[in-house]
Amino acid sequence: MKLLIVKLSAFGDIIHALPAMHDILERNDVDELHWLVDQRYGFVTDILPANVIVHQVALKGDHPLRSAWQAIKKLRHIGFDAVIDLQGLIKSAVLARACGSPVYAFDTRFLREKAGMILTKNICFHPQDKHVVQQYRRIASAPFASSLDSPMQAIPYRAPEIDIENSRCIPDKELLQMLGLESKRYVILHAAGGWKTKQLPEQTWIHIARSLMDKNITPLFSWGNRVEATQAQSLAEQSNGYALPERLNMSALVALIQAAKAVVGADTGLLHLAAALNRPTITFWGPSASWNSAPLTVEPSESLTSDSEQTDYTKGVKHWHIESSPTCGPCFKRTCDQFICMDAIKPESITRILHEL
Repeated sequence: MKLLIVKLSAFGDIIHALPAMHDILERNDVDELHWLVDQRYGFVTDILPANVIVHQVALKGDHPLRSAWQAIKKLRHIGFDAVIDLQGLIKSAVLARACGSPVYAFDTRFLREKAGMILTKNICFHPQDKHVVQQYRRIASAPFASSLDSPMQAIPYRAPEIDIENSRCIPDKELLQMLGLESKRYVILHAAGGWKTKQLPEQTWIHIARSLMDKNITPLFSWGNRVEATQAQSLAEQSNGYALPERLNMSALVALIQAAKAVVGADTGLLHLAAALNRPTITFWGPSASWNSAPLTVEPSESLTSDSEQTDYTKGVKHWHIESSPTCGPCFKRTCDQFICMDAIKPESITRILHEL
């Protein structure tokens, strides 16, 4: 069989799709696996196994329709037995269906843009398929299922994992020396967040950074764009910490994370990359929900609404979730007029864990 995964974006969501990809690659009846990604997130696919064939489409470029048409023509010519739409949007449904093959996609109850359902075969989720990793795995299993009726059992959570040696990443052996970190203990602090509602107050980050400095651990503020770079530099200056001097490519970012003591951040791509690279992570949750997208640290048979300080059952590394648990949340909103989520996260709840590592 020849299959195509359509997962256009974003950073963390691509990481969440890795277990579904591995499910497919482990099947003896699959000969080829292709992946369609938005050009803006093409850098993330460097972590995919080298035998996964990646295609890019520039939907936010100067000529999005031309780019989409070129991608469709190429993919139609390849010819797939099935297309797996893990994006769940109208644009992904159109691209997937235009490839000329059956398209398997989200349960209609979980679609943000309902119009896309007329182009796809929508898969029924089990009520306990709560985590996005489970949902992606459910969709990826559909082309091989004997029936698309409501499943009798939840599909287990599987931790995202990255095999760097068999990926497109070239090990960056000079990075730590270039950054002056080769002989230092450091913790990556990712103050950025895709949503404003996911971001901690600056004073919380400064408190965490200074607490690390007191323990002779370097607080390293990371960033991914110019706005985040300005924020990281400001936080580093106020805490005597360190900010990345330049934007890192995926190979360098992997090297930086692999040598870190831990990574602290919101529900972001860098945090999920760290978890998939088997590094300890500390996340904080308010508008989004840990049971929906956090690096889980519970057995699949246990509750998926995990609290903090539970051991990852697959990789032996701990992931902590600090929950603000507002009465109005999780709301999954990007803006809020009465924002209280992140103010409820106390820096001591994070520094205590860091000092125990």
